[in-house]
Amino acid sequence: MKKSQKIAGALVAAGAMGAAIGSLVGGGILISKTLIRPKGTSEDIIGEFADLEKMKEYELKMAPCAEWAEKQAYEDVYITSRDGLKLHAFYLAAKEPSDKVLLLHHGFTSKAKDNMTHARFFHELGYEVLMLDLRAHGESEGKYVGFGVLDRYDTEDWLKWCVDRFGGDKKFVLHGTSMGATTVLMALGCPYAQEHASAVIADCAFTSPEAIFSHVMKKDYHLPSFPVMQIGEVYSRALAGYSFGDYSTVDALKENKVPVLFVHGEKDKFVPTWMSEQNYEAAACKKRMLIVSEAGHGSSVFEDTELYEKTEKEFLEEVLV
Repeated sequence: MKKSQKIAGALVAAGAMGAAIGSLVGGGILISKTLIRPKGTSEDIIGEFADLEKMKEYELKMAPCAEWAEKQAYEDVYITSRDGLKLHAFYLAAKEPSDKVLLLHHGFTSKAKDNMTHARFFHELGYEVLMLDLRAHGESEGKYVGFGVLDRYDTEDWLKWCVDRFGGDKKFVLHGTSMGATTVLMALGCPYAQEHASAVIADCAFTSPEAIFSHVMKKDYHLPSFPVMQIGEVYSRALAGYSFGDYSTVDALKENKVPVLFVHGEKDKFVPTWMSEQNYEAAACKKRMLIVSEAGHGSSVFEDTELYEKTEKEFLEEVLV
């Protein structure tokens, strides 16, 4: 073999090894930043929420809710998940007897009381409010994040808790943001949710863990989905008991009959708007879509609070009959 051929062969082998190492590293990044229980708030997510100037504006809007939240009396409630985790939620009782109950789901790296803007709005509308800590978040147990695939069953179980607590004749509204929105949409694939949920509000939902991780790995790390995602799948199945492609919101929505309001920020750089559009197209139910111009990820309610809450109120008045 000529020297030049040996060099070429060595370069090819080195390139293959480099690609393999890069894929393993990429798979490690994927798991470390997603699957393991978050430690604090992810700066990556915060960076997609809004720029510094908008954050100052949003913080001014959030301040009254924080003050309001400190004055409320909450009940800590718990259930046990199907896989043995102790799950936690805060229950905020309605001011007067109510026939409406809100189950509020937060996003990735967040927690129950980060949803006070929504909690306050619905409490003032007369709802019983249940603010969930999703598995591996807040005061709920869990080492691995479910990204909706596992959480959909937790939501179904929380809905059962609500039926036992408040009665099956109430109107149950599932509300979620980001991962929480994906969770409430995936929950619609569960028979009990189909029977008892009255409406869903899904703000900036991604279609599946597989879809959003592929998008983020390409956008932020310039890594191809193959074979990085496949390596991540192996880790996920072994550690958390599910794969990123096991389920999707599109799967759940195809035969769903529960009315859904889809919301998304037009300038969401984290979860692309087309994912909500795909969810909307897949939904075989009464539905409505709100795209909020200038809003980033999960910030639609702060970017145009009046429009957001007006749309929610009108939608629920229409479907909760």
